[in-house]
Amino acid sequence: MKTILAPIDFSKISDPVVKAAANLARSIDGRLILFHVVQPPIITSEYGAVLANVQEIIAISVSASTKQLLRRQKRLQASGLKVSVAQVTGIPVTSIIEQARKSRAAYIVIGSHGHSALYDLLAGSTATGVIKRAPCPVLVVPPAGKKSGK
Repeated sequence: MKTILAPIDFSKISDPVVKAAANLARSIDGRLILFHVVQPPIITSEYGAVLANVQEIIAISVSASTKQLLRRQKRLQASGLKVSVAQVTGIPVTSIIEQARKSRAAYIVIGSHGHSALYDLLAGSTATGVIKRAPCPVLVVPPAGKKSGK
């Protein structure tokens, strides 16, 4: 059975990503993995968050995202789709590539936030990083309102 990996971050693009991934999974009689990466907070100076609070911040993020993943899983399973969820704490691109390899994903369906080239240059683009390193084909779902072509 082919596996579709759908990394989601719970932003506005997540619903279109899940829909596209679910449609792809149905079309190939595959299974879907909803995947979320919890990013540890970035401490930029010695006056940043106290390290003791970092684990608490991560735990709160993990708990909240687990609830969202399970809610989406339940809804998709009710429609007859084979769905599992996975979550890790780490760097998004690296974690997505590792999960794709681990699950032997046939496809990755990921969203693009549609940031400017300057933003992508300064902050990086998860979708671009995944495309460059993916062990399988990647379907990129554009942000709402973006038209292809003209």
